[in-house]
Amino acid sequence: MQHMDDYVLEMQNISKSFGGVHALKGVDLNLKKGEVLCLVGENGAGKSTLMKILSGVLHPDAGEIRYKGESVSVKNPSEAYRLGISIVHQELIQIPSMSVAENIYLGRYDTRAGVIDFKKLYARTEQLMRDLGIYFDPESRLDSYSVAQRQLIEIVKALSYNSSIIIFDEPTAALTTEESEHLYGIIKRLKENNYSVIFISHRMDDIFAVGDRVLCLKDGEVSGTADVKDLTVPDIV
Repeated sequence: MQHMDDYVLEMQNISKSFGGVHALKGVDLNLKKGEVLCLVGENGAGKSTLMKILSGVLHPDAGEIRYKGESVSVKNPSEAYRLGISIVHQELIQIPSMSVAENIYLGRYDTRAGVIDFKKLYARTEQLMRDLGIYFDPESRLDSYSVAQRQLIEIVKALSYNSSIIIFDEPTAALTTEESEHLYGIIKRLKENNYSVIFISHRMDDIFAVGDRVLCLKDGEVSGTADVKDLTVPDIV
């Protein structure tokens, strides 16, 4: 029997329309601490709209978001970060000519007498990467890395906000099999450290590699949810 207080996040009866188009119709999404929830559905099913609402980019027309048992209003992305909700976007929003550390803490630098305290910035970045088991030279330029490596740096950035919920939007779309395996390892590590993960993907390999539970959206509504261990590929399709 699942109790309400088991959930770190509850999105209840979320609805959103654009003009006359109902993108979301009374969607419920619940997420437990230390759980990887895979969000699946065809293009246009409402996955991105739901995550944009959770991350403060869009506002719902109806419904409630409860975070750690409290009703919250996620007015903008800054509010989402403040609450502890981070999203790793499919399109990387980075400044290639700046260093790894500068990109991770962009706009949140520690300063001394109005000047960036680089020593502290690099030390914080190193510690964060050590905790995650990812390593890049904090002082190196971002454009010296591949797309897959830059995506890992974006994960470090998401965690730099002291987040407890991390949303991954199609993270393996541009990755090789080997790079995807590395990402799976990082997500398992996040789970072991009690982070909650929402993983949006079209790839069945992703779901069976890291997922605990699947929530399927179809035409803006929930068409089913179940534990991954109880499902086969045809069940999800």
